Parts: sequence; structure tokens; C-alpha cells
Amino acid sequence: MRSCRWLAGPVLCISLTIAAQSDTTARVALSQALDALKEARRDGQRDTINAAIKHHLRSVLEQDDAFTTDLGVPPLSLLDAPDGKFRLLTWNIPYADGSNLFEGFLLVRDKHRHVLYELRDMTPRIENAAYKMLGPDYWYGALYYAVIPVRRGAKTWYTLLGWKGYSNVETRKVIDVLGFKGAVPQFGAPLFGEDRVKRTREIFGFSFQSSMSLKWEKEFNRIVVDHLAPMKPEFQGQAAFMGPDLSYDAYVWEKDHWSYQRDVDVRQQDMNRPWNRPPKE
Repeated sequence: MRSCRWLAGPVLCISLTIAAQSDTTARVALSQALDALKEARRDGQRDTINAAIKHHLRSVLEQDDAFTTDLGVPPLSLLDAPDGKFRLLTWNIPYADGSNLFEGFLLVRDKHRHVLYELRDMTPRIENAAYKMLGPDYWYGALYYAVIPVRRGAKTWYTLLGWKGYSNVETRKVIDVLGFKGAVPQFGAPLFGEDRVKRTREIFGFSFQSSMSLKWEKEFNRIVVDHLAPMKPEFQGQAAFMGPDLSYDAYVWEKDHWSYQRDVDVRQQDMNRPWNRPPKE
């Protein structure tokens, strides 16, 4: 079956063939679908193209060389675990109302086999997301751009930094955690906060007109984040009116959790080197 849709420019036919694709055919079709997504102007077009992207990307990830093939092509965001445990691909579908649908595949290496999971964004159904442990079928969707492995006892947790377009007035960034029981993935872990009931992920909401830095500083072993403050005191707690106040906070790994540190110095510790404010990510 082939589906044709009119986009800006010529008619583009996107293959939705259900039969198994060769590696080369799937890669070519995936590249065409990704290019088409960049040109799409209507929500219906984006949904049709997104279905093609998922189909062709699944075909590529089912190949024997899926762990080594180059897939870091925008709008796909590719993360490889430093220890080779997984490949994580995420992307977003922006809609006219300012919302975003997040999509993803997680390819896991388990002994002598590879296990592929499709991630399903269930953000609208997830209440109290900062305290929930979730799975691939019930995912707090985000576009991930950094992975930080940490050890807690004998277990490795993979801390993920992500961007989350949320609405036409609010953008979010996320510090999430990915862990495994065998090959079975889990998103979220109680690694945040000093209270008895710990948070499983950190969620930062701010005005869509602002930008917020959330980055890993490997040389200092910390996650640095813009401190958010309301534009006016009466807007405290309303994400749509929050933005950076030119100070910075950090999360430092301390044995078994991420410890929050307020108002850290982001200048280079070597004072002979020039001070450059961390780039926005």
C-alpha cells in the first residue's frame, strides 16, 4: 500500500508497505519520510508521515546491524548507552495548537539477542508524573539529548536529559531515569529529593518564550540547570510565567541519589580560563 499526500512542492508518495523491507529500502524510505515531516504544514499530514517513519524505522532497527547503523538524522535524536546496553531514538510531532506528540524506540541488548520496544507517549493521562514509575507503553514522552550512567549498589541507572514541548504557553525540560530488569525497561526511579517519598523524575516548566539550560558538566560531575523564577511574585508556581533568573542550580550524584544544590558557581574552576556561560540546550 502506498499513501500519497500533497505537501509544499510536489506530491510525495510515502510507502507504507506491510511486507518486510530490505535494509537499504527501509533506510531510503525512512530518509524520505523524515524529509517530508520537515515540510509538512498540517496536523493530518504530520500524522500520516509519522506513521511511515515508525514503520520504516522499526524495519531498520530489526536488522542485525541496528546497533551500529547511523541514525542520528534530524528530527531523530539518537542516544547510545556508553556501556552499549541500549540505543534510544526519540522524536516529536509538533501540532498547530502548540502541543507535541513524542515518539520513540528503545533497542536493548540482552545477552545474545536484541529486544525492540516502541515508546508510547501517554502524557495527558499521567497524573503526578514526578512520582510515577512508567514503562514503554505508558511513557512520559520527551526528546532526549543526553544520557548519564550512575551506579546505585550493583545496579546501573541511566539518567536522561530531555526537552518537552508542552503547549502554546509552556515548555518543559525533564531529568528522567531509565533502568532495566533484564531486558525490560523502566522509566523513573526514586533518585530525587531529600524527603522520605522521593521523586522519580524532575520536571521543569517555563514560558514558551524563554529558553532554559539543562546540561551535563562531565568535568564537574554535575547536571547544571537554570534556576527558574516567576516574572512577578504573584505568578509563583505558574509555569507559563516562569523563566531563568541568571542564577544556576545543580544536581550532583551522591552515592544513591541526585542531590540538589542551589545557586552554584558555573564559572570555570580554573580562574585563568575565560568564563563562558553554559550554552542553552
